Amino acid sequence: MSITAAEIARAADLLHDVVAPTPLEYSRWLSDLVGGDVFLKCENLQRTGSFKLRGAYVRMARLTKKERALGVVAASAGNHAQGVALAAQLLGIKATVFMPHGAPIPKEKATRAYGAEIRFVGTSIDDCLTAARAFEAETGAILIHPFDHRDIVAGQATTGLEIVEQCPQVRTVVVPVGGGGLIAGIALAMQRDMMPIEVVGVQAKGAAAYPASLDAGEPVQLGRMATMADGIAVGLPGQVPFAAIQQHVSEVRAVDENSLSKALLLILERAKLVVEPAGAAAVAAVLDEPKRFKAPVVVVLSGGNIDPLLLMRVIRHGMAAAGRYLSLRVRIPDTPGGLATLLARLAEVDANIIEVLHERISETLNLDEVEVALQLETRGEDHRERVLAGLSTHGYTYILN
Repeated sequence: MSITAAEIARAADLLHDVVAPTPLEYSRWLSDLVGGDVFLKCENLQRTGSFKLRGAYVRMARLTKKERALGVVAASAGNHAQGVALAAQLLGIKATVFMPHGAPIPKEKATRAYGAEIRFVGTSIDDCLTAARAFEAETGAILIHPFDHRDIVAGQATTGLEIVEQCPQVRTVVVPVGGGGLIAGIALAMQRDMMPIEVVGVQAKGAAAYPASLDAGEPVQLGRMATMADGIAVGLPGQVPFAAIQQHVSEVRAVDENSLSKALLLILERAKLVVEPAGAAAVAAVLDEPKRFKAPVVVVLSGGNIDPLLLMRVIRHGMAAAGRYLSLRVRIPDTPGGLATLLARLAEVDANIIEVLHERISETLNLDEVEVALQLETRGEDHRERVLAGLSTHGYTYILN
C-alpha cells in the first residue's frame, strides 16, 4: 500500500520541533543554463548536514517503550549514521552503527559525538546492512534501515512538502538517488492537487542500481560499485521506495565522476555552498543536459558532509574536468635559461603556474635534456587549448598527466 498524504502529514508534525525548514536558494547561473528559474533546496544545511535526520527521527519516535529499551542499530557510510545517532540522543535510545572501512572521518567523528557506538565492517553499505541485521538478530536491537521503511520514506517526504510550500510553481524536482528513500518521499509529497510536477532521479554511473532495476521491474543487485559519491553508493534498491519510484518518478539518470566533481566545484564557487559528491549529483545532471528540465526547477542538494581532504582532491579533479587545471611534463634543453624561457612562454599565454618540478636524472632522458613537471591553472577549455598550442608553436613536446 502506498504511503499516504496523512502519513506524511503526521511525519511533519513529529518533526516540527526537531528539524528546521532548509533554505530554497535561487541559482542565477543554473537558471541561465536552463533558460528558466532554478532553485537549490539546501538539505546540506540541515541539522547533521543532510536530510537523513528526517526519516531516522520519524522511524525512531514511533518505536514502543519496549523497543526503545532494546536500542537501535543502523548501517551507513555517514549521513544516515549521524541522523540515527542524533535521533537516538534526542529520544534517549542506545544506538550502534555499522560503517564501512574507509568511511569519511568527519562523518565518523560526528556520529561518535552524538553518542553512538561505531563498528567498522566491509567496504560498502550492503556489507554493513548484513552486519546490522546479524546484530539485530543477536541482540534484539531495532534495525533503522537507511531507506527501506515506510516511516523513513514518510520522514524524507517532508522535504517535498517544504519544496511545494517554498516554490508552489515548481514543475521539475531533481533529486540524488541512493537507496531511494529521499526521492520516493519527495515524489509522494508531490502527488496532491493534481500538480503537474516531474520528479527526476540522479545516480552516480559507478553505482546506478535503479535504471537496470526499473527496466527489470524489480530491485536488482549491482555486482560492483565504484564512485566518489559514497552517500548514494547503494547496490540494491529498497522495496518500499522502489514501488513509489516506479509509479511516480519519470526517470532516473546517471552522471559520471567528472560531472560530479565539476558540479561540486561550481556549487562551491557560484552558490558558496559546501556539498559532498552525492549531494552534487542533481546539479551534475542539470549541467550535463540543462535543456532537459522544465522550469521552474528545484535541485536538491542532499548532503554537505565531506572530508576536507576529499574536498581538496575533488576540487582539483573538478578543475581538471572543467579545463581549468592542467598537469603535464615538458622536455627542455639542459642549458642555462632553458627553464626561464619555458616559464616565459607560459606567461605569454597567461597560464598561472601552481607547481614546477625540475628533473635531470632519468633513464628516459637524453644527456642534453631535462624534464619539467608542471601544474598549471587555466581559465577553461579554450584557454587550456591555447596554452598547449603555444607550447607546440615554440617547439616544445609535452605529455599530459
